[in-house]
Amino acid sequence: MSAGKKAKPSYFNAIMGVALVLFLLGILGWLLINGRALSRAFKEDLEINVDFHDNVPDESLTKMKSILDKQPFVLTSRIITKDEAIKMENQVEGNNMVEFLGYNPLFASISLRLHENYVNKDSLEKVKKFILQSNVVRDVTWPNIVVDQMNSNLRKIGIILGSISVLLLVIVIFLIDNTVRLAMFSNRFLIKTMQMVGATRAFITRPFDLRAFINGLISGIVAVIGLWIIISFANNQLPVLSLLNDPVLLALLMGGMIVLGIFISMISTHRSVVKYLKMHVDDLY
Repeated sequence: MSAGKKAKPSYFNAIMGVALVLFLLGILGWLLINGRALSRAFKEDLEINVDFHDNVPDESLTKMKSILDKQPFVLTSRIITKDEAIKMENQVEGNNMVEFLGYNPLFASISLRLHENYVNKDSLEKVKKFILQSNVVRDVTWPNIVVDQMNSNLRKIGIILGSISVLLLVIVIFLIDNTVRLAMFSNRFLIKTMQMVGATRAFITRPFDLRAFINGLISGIVAVIGLWIIISFANNQLPVLSLLNDPVLLALLMGGMIVLGIFISMISTHRSVVKYLKMHVDDLY
């Protein structure tokens, strides 16, 4: 009974220690998910302009839009007529260009937003080549510098966060393993006593493995609850963050936290029990 009483504080400390480490890993995972969503939002917000030759009839614009909408790279499209184009330009410039020049120098166009996988230099060139096959299209343009800098910066950020994630995962595994092994240290005499009275290895390890499963599950749930509180608080403070959240990825992240807590707790506990079973009694002191 006294051994059991001594084990409880160790189990509590181990549960909270593992939960804290899993929580930190969950925070990083959530940042990665938001970063991924933010990257997609930036790319899919980029406008590709398909400019038409002057005096192209409205039927040709509508037909071209219909063709583009069927392409796998198009996310959304909208027609901008010559009149709409000059109105937008006048708002930007703050004057009436038609009155100044005596004519409307702008062209009708279609504004495209592409799926994120196509917002890179090579894919955009292929899209441009495809669209320019139409004899009513004058040119296809996009902000080249923005695309290059955006992809370069997002790639660097991805590498940095990925490296931090791998490093933190290794640290998490190491810390959880040490935390569990320290918790098992207080049970070393109980484990050896059970062996000395004739209990088999399977009989001895079974309750500890079950306890490790429960502890890991509790740690994972505590970490998930903590992460959920942080996410809810962040969404309340910055409502725009809720638009970036991917429910499926968040569910996978939280499920992964629980599974990782259970797995490492069980492996570490089983290793510790087997270790003490193999040790001589004198080495336990």
